[in-house]
Amino acid sequence: MTSVQSPLNRYVFHPLQALAAFLVFSFFRLLSFDTASAVGGWIARSIGPRLAVSRRAVRNLERAFPEKGPSEIASIVSGMWENLGRLAGEYPHLSNIDVYAVEGPVEVVGAETVDQLCDDGKPGIFFSAHIANWEIISLGATQRGLPLDRVYRAANNPLVEWLFQQGRSAVDGALIPKGPKGARHLLKALKDGKHLGLLVDQKMNDGIPVPFFGRDAMTAPALAELALRFDCPVVPACVVRLDGPRFRLVVEEPLKVVKSGSRQEDVLALMTAVNTRIETWIRANPSQWLWLHNRWPD
Repeated sequence: MTSVQSPLNRYVFHPLQALAAFLVFSFFRLLSFDTASAVGGWIARSIGPRLAVSRRAVRNLERAFPEKGPSEIASIVSGMWENLGRLAGEYPHLSNIDVYAVEGPVEVVGAETVDQLCDDGKPGIFFSAHIANWEIISLGATQRGLPLDRVYRAANNPLVEWLFQQGRSAVDGALIPKGPKGARHLLKALKDGKHLGLLVDQKMNDGIPVPFFGRDAMTAPALAELALRFDCPVVPACVVRLDGPRFRLVVEEPLKVVKSGSRQEDVLALMTAVNTRIETWIRANPSQWLWLHNRWPD
């Protein structure tokens, strides 16, 4: 079966997907930043809530916010799609965003924390979640002189992957694919004194159960294991969409990393603190998180 599908993917489906992605990317690139964001948000808000995958978002919201009624949940789902559409429209313009410009689209809170990590001579780990335009976090680090090696899931389509790489070219630092090979890159990066950027809000089937919105969620423990091994700071950072294509980038003080002598307990404690921070961000702006993840076990 694979021998039949592989040529179809390579010579038919992948080129068609890449062509569609290229046309969308080029269309948004031709528009101004503000217009691309608005058009992307309108398209996604109009179509997204009608898609079958939105049922997963509704189910997740019902679990996370049992006190919210159907109309409020529907409003959050619509806002989630608008945020995703705006993100798609903004993506081709990432290289033009000056995070620290006085009259720019981003206001920054906690830039001094980035400066401290630049100067402390140690490796470090930034963590965040799929909230608002999360790409701005890496951009903010780069423009402050702090390259970030980022873990990501490569697109199945290599042609689409190339397009994604172009969008991320404005950020300094390596892109590390998920998986065993990527784990080796993570270890080497921290050994070399580099800094990592991790999005840690997705389900990992072989992770550890950690509380998240009052229920255990399978969570990747790599962040805690690396932080404990290299004794490096763990910095929470998130982006808040203020109004359309305007943002606040918040870089918080590093979390306290406590070593009790029990590796297992220490990993769980640190990942619990991480999930707690992410939950706080989401509760503050629930329509800006990607509720489409299959975050909790059924």
